[in-house]
Parts: sequence; structure tokens; C-alpha cells
Amino acid sequence: MRVGIVGAGAIAQLAHLPVLSKMRGVELAALCDNDFAKARALGERFGIRDASTDIDELLENGPFDLVVVTTPNHLHEAHVQRLLAARTNVFCERPLSLSGKGVEKLLATAKKTAAKVFVGNNHRFRSDVQLLAGFLGGGELGALRGVRAGAYHPRGAMAGWRASRPEAGGGAFLEHGWALLDLALWLSNFPPITRVHAHMDRPRGAKAVEHAMLAVLEAADGTSFSFDVTWSYVGTQERWWFETIGERGSARLNPLRVIKELNGRAVEVSPSGGTARESVFLQSYRAQHAHVQAVLAGSAPYEAPDDQVRVARVLAAVYESAEGGSEVALDRA
Repeated sequence: MRVGIVGAGAIAQLAHLPVLSKMRGVELAALCDNDFAKARALGERFGIRDASTDIDELLENGPFDLVVVTTPNHLHEAHVQRLLAARTNVFCERPLSLSGKGVEKLLATAKKTAAKVFVGNNHRFRSDVQLLAGFLGGGELGALRGVRAGAYHPRGAMAGWRASRPEAGGGAFLEHGWALLDLALWLSNFPPITRVHAHMDRPRGAKAVEHAMLAVLEAADGTSFSFDVTWSYVGTQERWWFETIGERGSARLNPLRVIKELNGRAVEVSPSGGTARESVFLQSYRAQHAHVQAVLAGSAPYEAPDDQVRVARVLAAVYESAEGGSEVALDRA
């Protein structure tokens, strides 16, 4: 499988390049970044022969079975659109686009060109999440009534494009909350969200991004979701939590712990093997890339990421509520 990389930033260096370079049956064939010196240096490090600064130039070194897009958020839609137009399969880091309409446009292009699109929702592929999905899908914890999730990251110098609203699309919530939102909606089978209320802390300025966000969602079936994220936490270490609340049990991640009501008592039924030997970060990317490889080889079914339209619309409602200071009502469809 010949793979090209567009964007040589942090996520490419920390996840995609290390994982793909060690996968059997994968050839890292080309790397594209607007910083040619960086692209060439990383190419030498990971044995990639072709380095360029332009997508069209990268495509000239094709064909590729897959191109991974890890550029700044505001460029995702344009870069994916260009690759799909060239009938190239794409793996794009989240978000696929900064708007629901943008996602719809990309999905329409993919359908027209018969190219496949994969989105970097790596949390879905965590081994502990897969086990949790089994409990929830099997109804062992009863009907899901709520999800409580959050991420606290110590205060640091958030520089570059992530600190610019026009380029990033948002701050702490888009960077850390999107993954939690996608995971919560996916595990709950995407119930229609009807009400959204959010509050954010954001400095003044057209380009400023939020440092913290608290969002509460209500679904048509009564399920509630809360997300609490910040990247300016004054603490000694990061905090990350994700907990599901069911009618007959609960579960939490990091590490996986499952509690089930049995004969009127709360009993822990956590499965063994819920913790990966390597970090959940690398394990999840390794599992997702293995899935992509299987899909492209024809040994696993392909599912278009249509659900990303819903995620983008809910995200837009979160920001609308936070900016307007009032609840936002969404359609029940």
C-alpha cells in the first residue's frame, strides 16, 4: 500500500509516521509540507524518497493507495477536495471540515469519484473503547442515560495556527472536545441532539480562541451529555475522563472499569485486557490504520463517514450557544 503524507506537523510526527513506517505492507512513498527542509529531513528519517511543498507535485509521484492529510484545520476541506478530485483515497485528521456543509460537499465528491474517506477519530479504535462498545451494544448496562466527559490540559504556550480562530476554527473545545463529542455520539448511536447550552472563556479579539468550554447536550430520547475541557488548567498533570451512565450500570475509561447491577448490588465486571501494552494514543492510531489497510485490501467493509455531518452541526451549535449566551435548539431529525 503506497501512502503519501500531506502535512508534517506534530500529529504526523507523533502518530502517523511512526505507526505507518512500522506497518507490514505499507510503503511511505511521499511527504508534502510547505516547509521543504522539514519535509526532506523527516523523509530521510522515515525512508521516504519524495518530498515536496505542493499537493499537485505530490500527486505527480503517485498513484497512491492512500494520502494522509494532517495540515491545519482550515486547510482540511480544500486539501481533501483536491485529493478526492484526483480519485485518491484520503485519511484526514479531524475535523474533516469546519462546517457541516463542507463535510457534505466532501462526501458528495467522494461518492462521485468512488474514492474512500477516513477520518482520524482514533478514540473509537482504542482497545478499552472497543470493549466498552461491546457492553453498551449488548445492553448489559441497560439503556444509556448519560455521558460525562472532560479533558484538562495544563496551561502552556499554545502557539502557531492552533491559537488563531481563522485557522483552527476554535480553541480548547475543538482541539480536545471534538474527540470526546465524537466518541460520545458514536457510542450512543448518534441520537438526535435537541438542546445545547455552552459557556466558554475566550479573550477578546477576532482571532482569539477559547481557553475553556463547558457544554451540556440533551438528546431527543432524554440522554444527556456534558463536556468540560480546558487547556489552561493550573495543575500538576493532565486529566482526562469519560464515563457512561446506564440504567443498570456504569463504565469509565482510562482505565476501563465497568460496574453492573446484579441482584440489587453494584458489582465490578471489568474485563481483563482493557489496557493496551503501549500508550492508548499509539495503540488507537495503529488499530485505525490497520482497519484502513484492511478496508482498502477488501477484507473489511467500508463505511462512509456520514456521521461527521452530525458531529459538525452539534459542534457549531455548541459555539453558537457559547457566543450568544443562550440555549440553542436543534431539529429532532
